[in-house]
Amino acid sequence: MNIATTTGHVNVSMLGIGAYRPQRVVSNAEVCEVLDSSDEWIFERSGIRSRRWISGDETARSMAVAAGERAIKNSGIDREQIGAIILATGSWKTKIPHGGPVVALDLGINGIPAFDVASGCGGFGYGLGLATDMIRAGSAEYVLVVGVETMSVVMEPTDRNTAFIFGDGAGAVVVGPSEENGISPTVWGSDGENSDAISQNYDIPEYMDRAEAFQTKDPETEPVGRMVVEMQGTRVFRWAAITLPKALSSVIERSGVSKDDIEVFIPHQANARINTLMKANLGLADDVPVANDIETTGNTSAASIPLAIEEMLVTGKAKGGQTALLLGFGAGLSYAGQVVTLPPAPVEASF
Repeated sequence: MNIATTTGHVNVSMLGIGAYRPQRVVSNAEVCEVLDSSDEWIFERSGIRSRRWISGDETARSMAVAAGERAIKNSGIDREQIGAIILATGSWKTKIPHGGPVVALDLGINGIPAFDVASGCGGFGYGLGLATDMIRAGSAEYVLVVGVETMSVVMEPTDRNTAFIFGDGAGAVVVGPSEENGISPTVWGSDGENSDAISQNYDIPEYMDRAEAFQTKDPETEPVGRMVVEMQGTRVFRWAAITLPKALSSVIERSGVSKDDIEVFIPHQANARINTLMKANLGLADDVPVANDIETTGNTSAASIPLAIEEMLVTGKAKGGQTALLLGFGAGLSYAGQVVTLPPAPVEASF
C-alpha cells in the first residue's frame, strides 16, 4: 500500500502586500499625560515619536481583514485562489475561537484552512516560513499571511517599560509560486530559559478546584484583572545583542546570497537603537536603508515587519524586486528571519 503524498512549487515569493494603520495618531506628549516620562526620553531610548492606536469601530478583526483585502488586491490574484490563511497575533481577544477562521469568513473565503500563530514579535516571520513551506510541500498554492496587533489594549499606561513602546496595526502578504525564488529558507529559534522576560500578568490557570470554580465570586472583593504585557527591557536588550547577530549571519548564510547582495534591511520595529546596532554588527554597507517605521508607528509586534515593508515601498526608500533581509524577534523569546525579494509597491496603501 502506498499512501499518497504531494509536491508543490520550489520557487515561492511574496506577490502582494497590504496594510492597515489606525486613524488615531498618539504623540509622545499624549502618552506622557499619564506616563511619568518625556518626549525627549522616549525618543532617545526607542526612536519613537508617535504611534497609532485603534479608536471608534476599529478592531483587530477589522484591521486584519482590511490588510488582507489590500494584499489580495495588490497581488493581482483572485481571492478564490487563496488556499490558506495564517494569522500571526498575540493580542487577539480570544484564544477560543482563534481568529483565522473569522478573518477568512470576512474576506469571503470561508471554509479554507485558517489558523493562528502566537510567536510574539517574531510571528510574521514564523507565518511567512510556514506559508513558504506549505506551498513547497503542495499543501496550498497561495497563502495569505496576516500580522495584526492591538497592543494598546494589552498594556499598562503607567508602566515605563512598555507604555510608550507599543502601537496597533495590521500588515499582510500573499505568498505564492513564482518564476524565480524570492524567499530563502527560514532561520528561526527560541530561548525558553529567558521566556519570562516578556510575559503577561494573568495566566489561564493550570489547575482549578471544580467545587471552588462554581462558587459565587464577589466582584468588589475579587475583581477580574485585565491582562497586560510585562517586559524586562534590559534583559531583552542583552538577549538581542547576543542572539540576533548570530541569527542574522545564519539567515544570510542559508539564503545563498552574500552580505553585499543585501539591498534593504527590514528588522522588527522594536527599538531603533537595536536596529542600528544590528546593522553595524552585521557590517552592511552604509547606503543600505534600514526600516524605521517605528518612529511614527511604534512597536506593532507581529504586524511590524509587513507594515515596515509597506512604508518603505510607498515612500520609495525601497523598491519591489530588491533583496531584503528580514528578522523578527521578541516574546518567547523567539526569532525568525529570511532573505526575500520585495513585492511590488502597493497600488492601494494604508497612508
